[in-house]
Amino acid sequence: MIEYILCLALFCIGLYCVLRKRNIIKIVIGLGIIEYAINLLFVLTSYRMNSRAPVLDKGVVITNMVDPLPHALVLTNIVIGLAVTALIVAIAIRLYEKYGTFDITKIRKLRG
Repeated sequence: MIEYILCLALFCIGLYCVLRKRNIIKIVIGLGIIEYAINLLFVLTSYRMNSRAPVLDKGVVITNMVDPLPHALVLTNIVIGLAVTALIVAIAIRLYEKYGTFDITKIRKLRG
């Protein structure tokens, strides 16, 4: 149970970074922390005590094995998250080239 609470705390830290920080780079880092918290939650939901990996062998019957679907979803989420992070960083670089700052409040004032 403590793992789920720590996962929630990690998610809340990332959410705090996204909502309260004014620097675009810090917001991107907060989004990364949120992504890692969600990935950790998926992996935690598929864990079972005293279970085996879902590797099938001829003649062997495995009664207690972990669910491989959340692990596949996490791998997919990692790839999609990397692409989204690269896109956000590219947009942040373009904003810096245009306005000369990463501060959101200054970018809002410059309008143009």
